[in-house]
Amino acid sequence: MAATGPALRTVTTRVPARLDRLPWSRFHWRIVIGLGTVWILDGLEVTIVGAIAPRLTEPGSGISLNAASIGTAAALYVAGACSGALLFGQLTDRYGRKKLFMATLGLYLLATIATAFAFAPWYFFVFRFLTGMGIGGEYAAINSAIDELIPARNRGRVDLAINGSYWVGAAIGGLAALLLLDTSIFPANVGWRLAFGAGAILGLGILLVRRHVPESPRWLFIHGHEEEAERIVDQIEAEVRAETGQDPPEPGEAITVTQRDAIPFREIARTTMRRYPRRALLGLALFVGQAFLYNAVTFDLGTILHNFFNVGSGSVPYFMAIFAVSNFLGPLLLGRLFDTVGRVPMISGTYLVSAALVALLGVLFLGTSLTTWWFMALVLITFFFASAGASSAYLTVSEIFPMETRALAIALFFAIGTATGGIVGPELFGQFIHSGNADLVAVGFFIGAGVMALGGLAELAFGVRAEQQSLEHIAKPLTAEEAEREERIRERGERRRHRSRAGLRRYRPGPGTSFYSPGMIGTAGSESRLATASDADLDQEIQAIDEALKEHGLTDRAGLERITGGRYWGPGRFRAAVKVAVGEGRAARVSRHRYGPPPEPSAVEQPAGKRERTRG
Repeated sequence: MAATGPALRTVTTRVPARLDRLPWSRFHWRIVIGLGTVWILDGLEVTIVGAIAPRLTEPGSGISLNAASIGTAAALYVAGACSGALLFGQLTDRYGRKKLFMATLGLYLLATIATAFAFAPWYFFVFRFLTGMGIGGEYAAINSAIDELIPARNRGRVDLAINGSYWVGAAIGGLAALLLLDTSIFPANVGWRLAFGAGAILGLGILLVRRHVPESPRWLFIHGHEEEAERIVDQIEAEVRAETGQDPPEPGEAITVTQRDAIPFREIARTTMRRYPRRALLGLALFVGQAFLYNAVTFDLGTILHNFFNVGSGSVPYFMAIFAVSNFLGPLLLGRLFDTVGRVPMISGTYLVSAALVALLGVLFLGTSLTTWWFMALVLITFFFASAGASSAYLTVSEIFPMETRALAIALFFAIGTATGGIVGPELFGQFIHSGNADLVAVGFFIGAGVMALGGLAELAFGVRAEQQSLEHIAKPLTAEEAEREERIRERGERRRHRSRAGLRRYRPGPGTSFYSPGMIGTAGSESRLATASDADLDQEIQAIDEALKEHGLTDRAGLERITGGRYWGPGRFRAAVKVAVGEGRAARVSRHRYGPPPEPSAVEQPAGKRERTRG
């Protein structure tokens, strides 16, 4: 099928069900290695800068930076990641996962190599920003692709392990820095430059593996390439069949979608904020919490050890490597529980426990008895839990929004949350550390504890029980809703035509739908088009009533009219829309003037607080 200009139509497919029922195979390991290793790169980048930070502030490094400048460089890296996520997130949803995860990795490679040749602070800042852009774009393209290719029953565990692999890169970065900062091997102005080259070598290896990763079949069938999507799934099934010697189980139910070439950003934003407001608040709270704490501590841990515990710059990488191991073990060991115990208890638990431990760390930092190893022990325990929580933030936003918006939703919440927490955190901590005042550093820990606690509370209130559920069941694709809307409009028109022909209604004066007026050329066609437009308007009005009742619960007629803006629809339109909504089961009439949402069809999503109905 042609790669461009596909014929768009309404199609029914079992591609999602076929992917979700596959047993684990070499294909899935290939996805993990080819796509998931991006977090190793990010961990390598962040930890190398954290580990070499003391060296960059020393005379003879070849670049003049101080502790505050290190914080600024960290903030610019995060700003670049936010910008890249937003830019490439839109492009990923529009042009496909594969094209963009190749392009963003290429940008990372070029920028990180250029950083190795930094000779002045401004040059260092510019290429840290561009490196961040590449990594941020990777987050949007990769998270969406992974979740669309990994079976539903394994998605939580695999996502957390992949996100946790960030710390494999961190350990590599810490150990590499230990070698490269040894002035008996490399001069002070050379070793830190070679550290950036290590990231480029790893990135090149990943680029070679990615050539064999297919485009997401879920993205393909929605964008008019259903034949290619079926072909890719056929190849995957054949590979799995050859490996296991058995046919995969029968797939589940099919899904019907109206294909779209592109979906405007305004429609994506409206869907995210209007249809899923509590999910939007959840994603924001989770990202702000983990981004503030993680970026602040990770970027500045080496400087804290150097300035407050007199750890030499050559020894800092040892501590960074230990820190990385603790962070990797968290999601690796706890990840299985996110698929069995459930998302809500595990996400809220990891956030709240890490918040309590960070607060304790701040209290002890105010005293004078905290030794280097006691400080590190508390940091290791704290981030064992915090790492699993932080990884679950990416898992959450990649699961709970419709497929067409997935990459941009990841980008949007990553950008907003990380810009709020990830830029402010390193900049604030950098200034606190540069002041040399332990009390100010303790205040930074208290702030980090507070924002992590807010994330945990948000999960308790708005969390989605998405464990072992199909992505299309957690959040129905927009294109599937379009197909359902078309079917509703068709059935509604059939009912109206049936009523118009029944009994005495057939003799009612007016143009109707069954008569032709020879005196008005084109009357029949115009009537048909007007009826279609009217049906589409009516469906939108019913949808507004449906969403308002799900959001606000029991509501009187006047309040429902105010919430939906029904008074502006035209004379009698609000009353008619309510009547049809009740007749179609989209609303429930509780009393003469009060209405509520229809009973829940399933319990896929039951937040601990106010329930938000799952579309799917």
